[in-house]
Amino acid sequence: MVSPGILLVDKPGGLTSHDVVARTRRAFGTRKVGHAGTLDPMATGLLVIGIEGATRLLTYVVGADKTYTATIRLGMRTTTDDAEGEPVATAEAAAVEAITDDGIAEGIAALTGPISQVPSSVSAIKVDGRRAYDRVRAGEEVELAARQVTVSRFDVLETRRAGGFIDLDVVVDCSSGTYIRALARDLGAALGIGGHLTALRRTRVGGFEIAGAVGIDELDSARMLTPAETAARTMPVLPVTAEEATDLRHGKRLHGQASRLTGSEVAAIDPDGQLIGVIEARGKDIKSAMNMPEVQG
Repeated sequence: MVSPGILLVDKPGGLTSHDVVARTRRAFGTRKVGHAGTLDPMATGLLVIGIEGATRLLTYVVGADKTYTATIRLGMRTTTDDAEGEPVATAEAAAVEAITDDGIAEGIAALTGPISQVPSSVSAIKVDGRRAYDRVRAGEEVELAARQVTVSRFDVLETRRAGGFIDLDVVVDCSSGTYIRALARDLGAALGIGGHLTALRRTRVGGFEIAGAVGIDELDSARMLTPAETAARTMPVLPVTAEEATDLRHGKRLHGQASRLTGSEVAAIDPDGQLIGVIEARGKDIKSAMNMPEVQG
């Protein structure tokens, strides 16, 4: 029987997130596998994979903030806001040459902090039950509503000017739901020369770093994070007694114990180091919001 756990995978370019899930299913001999946050085929980097009962924890991981490194090309707009799309417009060389580093910095500053962002039309967002990218590929016009996101860091690491373009290597810390392709598009639009993404790598999801990830060919020998380890990187932890663990598993409340909680969602860990589940306050009481399957044997 496969133990529940979380696997950190460094997704290579050219594979979809579903491809990685499929390979993980084969490697571990189970169909109960999911992931927290899609990466486009062009993108590389950290994919958080849940196996067996640990898939229940993915809902608490998917909303975490994230870090990306990326390359933005200024001077060309594409149909998909990245290098996989067809060119829509290319700026005149003189217009590109007129863009100063200060102008780029001002454009980036306007895209930092809480912003209203319109996702790319080829995103995985569902429109009337179908993915936006499927509708676009079918020839439909797709307009997505703007959403509030937060870009807490948007730093330029290197600037290169050649071939009539400006390439920016950047690092971005952002809230869940932020589209880096849209940042590239909007920066290019603000500068009047267009922009798109040519490279994207996710290096962090909440408390999970790319340094702990394994390659796609190392799944068989990879060490998984236990549910308890995963929860501890995702939310506050509350140690509970064996009796309290039993009560929580059976749906009972811990009466008058809400003051013990240090967050809205807290991981309950029993004396054996097992994750009981995620608990929350109900008035002055504590109650389970999600219980993990009980480990047998």
